[in-house]
Amino acid sequence: MHLGNASVGTVQDTFALRRSARAVADLLGADGQDAVRLATALSELGRGLLGADRLAVVFDLRPGLPDALRVTLTWRGGHRLSAEALEASGRLLSTHHEHTGAGGLVRIEQRLGPAPDPDPVGRARRLLAEHTGPSALEDSRAQTRDLIAALEQTRAQREELRRLNSELEETNRGVLALYSELSEELEETNRGVVALYAELDEKSRQLREASEAKSRFWANVSHELRTPVNAVVGLAELLRTDTDAPPEERARQLSLIADSGRTLLALVDELLDVAKAESGTLDPQWAALDLRAVLAHLDGTLRGLARPGVALRIGPAPAGAEPLLGDETMLVRILRNLLSNALKFTEHGSVRLDTRIEQAPGGGPVLVLTVTDTGVGIPPDQHERVFEEFYQVKGPHQRGRRGTGLGLPYARRLAEILGGTLHLDSAPGRGTAITVRLPAHPAPPAGARWAVLVAVDDDPVFRDVLRPLLHEISDRVVETHDGAAALSAVRAARPDGIVLDLHLGEVDGYRVLADLRADPALRQIPVVILTSASLGTADRARLAHARAVLPKSGLTAARIAAALSAPRPAAPRRPLPPQDGS
Repeated sequence: MHLGNASVGTVQDTFALRRSARAVADLLGADGQDAVRLATALSELGRGLLGADRLAVVFDLRPGLPDALRVTLTWRGGHRLSAEALEASGRLLSTHHEHTGAGGLVRIEQRLGPAPDPDPVGRARRLLAEHTGPSALEDSRAQTRDLIAALEQTRAQREELRRLNSELEETNRGVLALYSELSEELEETNRGVVALYAELDEKSRQLREASEAKSRFWANVSHELRTPVNAVVGLAELLRTDTDAPPEERARQLSLIADSGRTLLALVDELLDVAKAESGTLDPQWAALDLRAVLAHLDGTLRGLARPGVALRIGPAPAGAEPLLGDETMLVRILRNLLSNALKFTEHGSVRLDTRIEQAPGGGPVLVLTVTDTGVGIPPDQHERVFEEFYQVKGPHQRGRRGTGLGLPYARRLAEILGGTLHLDSAPGRGTAITVRLPAHPAPPAGARWAVLVAVDDDPVFRDVLRPLLHEISDRVVETHDGAAALSAVRAARPDGIVLDLHLGEVDGYRVLADLRADPALRQIPVVILTSASLGTADRARLAHARAVLPKSGLTAARIAAALSAPRPAAPRRPLPPQDGS
């Protein structure tokens, strides 16, 4: 698009060309510096072409993306443009130059931006039509102003460059910090990977040991089960075929069958109890514990297992000991396993069970039971392995001595369930001493009563059964049949204990127990859970806050009283891995 023409014949015309070119470039949207470059380039070319024949300047607008201002200088004759003028113009803008014998042409272009004027083309044409040349002084002033503007822009660019350099340095510091952080994270990840590999190795080792334990299980249990089963089958077959046997012989065979059946039943019970203890579903049934009766029972049932020349000494119970709270069945099983194991591997000398009450530092009384024998002893490197299920120390002392390898692991697990510990001290030829330490919780005295008890159960028939039992141990009983209203009843009554049914409908015993535990004002109240479902189906982790979980069948006032007096559980019990001897 043609904008206009200008002629250059004198120095004044070059000044006018410079000013017109800058003004037109500004109108059409060129950047200020770009307009100065265009004007300066035309000024250099115009001075270089002064004296050329019919020198003319044509301004055109070339549409595009973006638009461009094209300025073409043409002349006639043999005038040649100086190399200095071409070089000066070329440093500022791309310059196209042609020369023939009839004349020459030089063209430059400047890209444009958005035009600030609503009618840039019209104004540019009018400006070129009014093209006049300023004086040399005015042009010098204009060049000075351009130079000052260029210097100001250069200074601004230098400041911007300094700012950018500062930002770049800050960015570099951030990159270095990020690199350092990523390096640390990578090292931490590597350490985690190494630890994971170590854990995988440990798990692999545990799996191998579990596989070995399974093999020992099948080897030992199959033998232990076959022996009484073969006896039962063989004696029963003998009774069936030997119809002429005298009554005394038949009675003896029946007695042997009964003994074998009891042995088989005891083995099955032991395996089931070990499985319960290992899965964390075996809970103590707290009740008043008569230690003298326990010791007398053990003395009567185990004395016949002692070899000739081996003295069995049990007790006596500590003098003046107050009634204790515990689980008599678990305590008897712990001591029976330890004593029978000691009698099995003691050929001469003695097996002793000593009891005493100690005061724990900073705690309550502790019941200490120590089983000591003069048997073969256990090497130090086997002290932890003997607490692995189905493991038996290899050696000639095992010949003729049957067993599953469950006694010591089972005894330790039961001791831990009761809140105590079991420690072994032994050496070959010196015998073995096993010490069990259990918290000696005082049992509630006979006739102990609570001021207020709250009973929560949605079964009216069972509430009729429970009510007289609670009145035996409580002055006042508050009943509610709704789990949602249980907390309100507890807050209103402020009871000394709560008896809570596990299955209450929409708001069950789990939810009520969790709400009680979450309330600082109620969490100290002892709670006993009652359920008619199998205890093995209960979620033990969610019942950890309860003092005890009791079946509804066979419930007595004494059992409820003992459960309310039971120690508060510290945390849900979990089975420990066999390799650490737990």
